[in-house]
Amino acid sequence: MALAASALLAGAAEAAGIGSGGGPSEVVLVVQIVLLLTVGRLLGEAMLRVGQPAVMGQLLAGILLGPSFLGAVWPEAQHWLFPPGRDQKALLDGIAQLGILLLLLMTGMETDLALVRKVRRAALSVSVTGVAVPFGCGFLLGQFLPEAMLPHPELRLVTALFLGTALAISSVKIVAMVVREMDFLRRNVGQVIVASAIIDDTIGWVIIAVIFSLAQAGTIDPWEVGRSLAGTLVFLGVSLTVGRRLVFLLIRWANDSLQSEAAVITAILVLMGGLALITQAIGVHTVLGAFVAGLLVGQSPILTKRIDEQLRGVVTALFAPIFFGLAGLSADLTILRDPRLLLLTLGLIAIASLGKFAGAFAGGLIGGLRRRESLALACGMNARGSTEVIVASIGLGMGALSQDLFTMIVAMALITTLAMPPTLRWALHRLPLKGEEKERLEREAAEERGFVAHLERLLVAADDGPKGRFAARVAGLVAGSRGMPVTVVRLGEPTEENALSGTVAEAAKGARQGARDEDTGVVEVTELARAAPAAEAVGEEAAKGYDLLIVGIDPTVAPEGGLADAVAGAAERFDGPLAIAAARGAHRADPERAALSVLAVIDGTQAARRGAEIAVTLARGTGAPLTVLFLSEAAGTRRRLTGLAQGDSAALRDVLDLAEQAGLRVRMQVRATRAPEREILRQARAGDHDLIVMGVTRRAGDGAAFGPLAETVLEASDRSVLFLAS
Repeated sequence: MALAASALLAGAAEAAGIGSGGGPSEVVLVVQIVLLLTVGRLLGEAMLRVGQPAVMGQLLAGILLGPSFLGAVWPEAQHWLFPPGRDQKALLDGIAQLGILLLLLMTGMETDLALVRKVRRAALSVSVTGVAVPFGCGFLLGQFLPEAMLPHPELRLVTALFLGTALAISSVKIVAMVVREMDFLRRNVGQVIVASAIIDDTIGWVIIAVIFSLAQAGTIDPWEVGRSLAGTLVFLGVSLTVGRRLVFLLIRWANDSLQSEAAVITAILVLMGGLALITQAIGVHTVLGAFVAGLLVGQSPILTKRIDEQLRGVVTALFAPIFFGLAGLSADLTILRDPRLLLLTLGLIAIASLGKFAGAFAGGLIGGLRRRESLALACGMNARGSTEVIVASIGLGMGALSQDLFTMIVAMALITTLAMPPTLRWALHRLPLKGEEKERLEREAAEERGFVAHLERLLVAADDGPKGRFAARVAGLVAGSRGMPVTVVRLGEPTEENALSGTVAEAAKGARQGARDEDTGVVEVTELARAAPAAEAVGEEAAKGYDLLIVGIDPTVAPEGGLADAVAGAAERFDGPLAIAAARGAHRADPERAALSVLAVIDGTQAARRGAEIAVTLARGTGAPLTVLFLSEAAGTRRRLTGLAQGDSAALRDVLDLAEQAGLRVRMQVRATRAPEREILRQARAGDHDLIVMGVTRRAGDGAAFGPLAETVLEASDRSVLFLAS
């Protein structure tokens, strides 16, 4: 099929006069793009079906359409489709260069620095030895290469350094894809493999940036090298500290202030280009700036899922196939017919594989891993994949690699990547699941299935009274558990400036300490004063994109029953999950500091499970006691799980496991009753609970109606109430 498409487009190109020696043609460019996308997609699908990454199919598409295959069997068609003229090739090169930056942006966004911190000891030792050993092997190989293979014999050192880097680096994308596919991403060894690949990549891009400055200077000037190194360190230091907050502010401003379509994506692309130009200005390669831009965007605690989905579509559909296809076009595998070059290529593959394997295996042992874990680690780190192709393309472009060396490195990347998945699968299947690791995986799986884990941004609509301050406290406890940004829409006239944002920040600080999570960042709180009605104020702000609305407005209940107009209006203008907070009792007197004793009311529904998760989050953030009240018609009067139906028992166990994983001691009460509202109020009084948390369901077509049970509890309770409606 690929050859048929080539022949068809070749005929069209010939009819259009392509290859007649004229200037660059946009028609030729369109033909090239269509062909690379079509063949790359088809071969990518074929690769996926045999357990290989799709990017290998895109690279093979370029090899198939280039001088390695099509040029060998039908040179006229290959020249028609891809004219050798510099001007025509520059058009496709321009798209490919932009593709490099976008691929590095996506790589940075996928880089999980929190994961690196968790396994830093083993990952660091693996990275140091896993980079040093193959780098040394590649450097020595470069020193002994014949001059005929060097693009500039007088710059042998630059070529040797670049060759060492090419052998040392691993592909985060390929490694992470295979580890994730095998469901090993959260296993201890899987985390070390991915974290080590991340560190490898980061070290590699810094080295490449320095080598680029050497290649530009033409000679090794210690002053220039020092300036490039110092500039790189300062750039990284500023970017990873001050830059994180600036990027967050940029993304939030673009999302909240600009009304045009895909404004956030434009802001990120501008950021990527700006950082790429900065790194170019300090004498290092633009890829470092694009990679760091991706790191900062990926670490931003806002809109990351939406950004990732929008960017990934255009990069994987257009720029990646063109870039990797062009890399395949640039590789001429026909040179391997020369026995001398074939032996050199095989030697390069052997040196790269053995060097990486030995370095990673030794690093795993030094880092405290077992032999089987170190073996799996060594197998996983050997994939070069897309990263190697990018490195080789940069080296060819800057003149550090000759065409023959480029082809040899692409062949090495292709073979090591194709060999990695089966060897890694073999090694990982030999690793049993240990007790501590099994418990951690179960805990993380429960959190991942949960509600709070998928929240990114909170909105609070509150007045300056006790109920508003209590809602702000609840928002701070939820946000602080995961470092989520919070926007507070303050309704009415305030008694003091930024009163609610201070409440959120203080509660978030306590929640971070209660969570004991070193990866939880500082909560960003924005307070907006609005004199408009609650419905209008919430509707205007909600359009900017929030995952949860927390409402605290006095009065909560209307005189005739049900929600008050302001609360109902706010609820109706928000499409997603919302929480209604009503401060009563001690929380009305001191909403910000009064102690909590939480009663979580659940049944077998998903909505109730989400409410219980919020209750667990509040209890963990404040160290409050937690009681779970399960209401079931099938339970009789028993207080044991054996009296429950199978589905109800599983739901209750799920909540109890969630609380246990949060480090909470939970009291459990199981009741069967035909008057659940009475049982809830009775248990709140008997257990001296001062906060009732319930997950309820919003009625279809009416965003402010939660059913008679919720309304009765809200109206009759003398204790604080928090409803999570979804």
